[in-house]
Amino acid sequence: MASTHDAALDDRRPKSKNFRLRQAVHRHKAVSRKGVQERLFTYAFSGLVYPQIWEDPRIDLEAMDLKDGDKIVAIASGGCNVLSYLTAADVRITAVDLNPAHVAFNKLKRAAVEHLPNYAAFHRFFAEADSRENVAAYFAHLQPRLDWDSRSYWESRDSVGRRRIGYFGQNVYRHGLLGLFIGTGHMLARMHGLNPRRLLTAKSLAEQREIFDREFAPLFEKRHIRWLCENPAALFGLGIPPSQFEALKGNEAHMATVLKARLERLACDFDLKDNYFAWQAFGRRYATGGSGPLPPYLQRENFETLKKRAPGLDIRHASFTEYLAGQPAATHDAYVLLDAQDWMTDEQLTAVWREIARTGKPGARVIFRTAGEDTILPGRIPDEILARFSYDATACKAMTARDRSSIYGGFHLYILER
Repeated sequence: MASTHDAALDDRRPKSKNFRLRQAVHRHKAVSRKGVQERLFTYAFSGLVYPQIWEDPRIDLEAMDLKDGDKIVAIASGGCNVLSYLTAADVRITAVDLNPAHVAFNKLKRAAVEHLPNYAAFHRFFAEADSRENVAAYFAHLQPRLDWDSRSYWESRDSVGRRRIGYFGQNVYRHGLLGLFIGTGHMLARMHGLNPRRLLTAKSLAEQREIFDREFAPLFEKRHIRWLCENPAALFGLGIPPSQFEALKGNEAHMATVLKARLERLACDFDLKDNYFAWQAFGRRYATGGSGPLPPYLQRENFETLKKRAPGLDIRHASFTEYLAGQPAATHDAYVLLDAQDWMTDEQLTAVWREIARTGKPGARVIFRTAGEDTILPGRIPDEILARFSYDATACKAMTARDRSSIYGGFHLYILER
């Protein structure tokens, strides 16, 4: 049973925090098949989705070419990338998100950078993320530094009665919608006598390939797995709304073919010593004991730099367009849209790119990812807006191939020329 304190926190939380998310996702009537799928997705996406973001910051930083003093607006998601950007340059970042749980997660990360006593405590909190000491550290060092909404999120209980700050004593990467999705994948593999963690024992790329071909590839030929892959709701755990499902499928006859190819790239194309995304997918955590790869913001050598620059991160519960509409013209150097445009209607796309063109400085860089391989902008936003940006399809395909997360079909960079 929740304590009186927990109940008070729950009662005081605003009741309409997800209205922006509903505005972004709902396109069809509630009584229609697609409308039902959209509302199921909104319900699933309203809590914590991404304990770890699944865009490669190495590619982001290559594309943005950040310099000290640059001003960036980015979709926050799990916060890994916006914090990682701060390790590369002394920039000012506004991180926006429609999901209040992601806002609370980002504020917790910023507070941890600034107020945990040392790198060991920070590493234990987010790289290990499975110690009761983390819960004690929250109350000792972080709680007093958080706003009411963030405190209420972490200290109240989830739908099964667990206090959310307790996630950091139980491996936070097993929680959230994506954590549950990966866990379900592990469960299905074990039902077929397979252990996904076996891939992490590979000593070479050749051995990674051999394990994938022997153990993982055959799963995608099984009838019930193929049936599951064709159900849009089955991919909600990847943060894929119904509107993005067909874009992900592209020209393939079956979604299982697409998912197999993406998992194959993750498993086989990058050395495990350099790919923390593979550790999360196949191990449901980062490598323990400080022995494996980590996002830039969690690396020891970046901690003191990050601590100094963390005040340059502003976190807001807002849409991208909503934030930009309140900004002066020609004031921003970079924009990070993640894969949010796959959700958008033509009208929404036009609104956000009109604001980017208005608020961007000459040379401003806009990066985003798509479920499908190709850029989605031509023919969907007015030519007079798109003509102001340059786009190098060959360079973007090369960066897509180097993206270690391997989930997305395309990485795209547009540069404001005029």
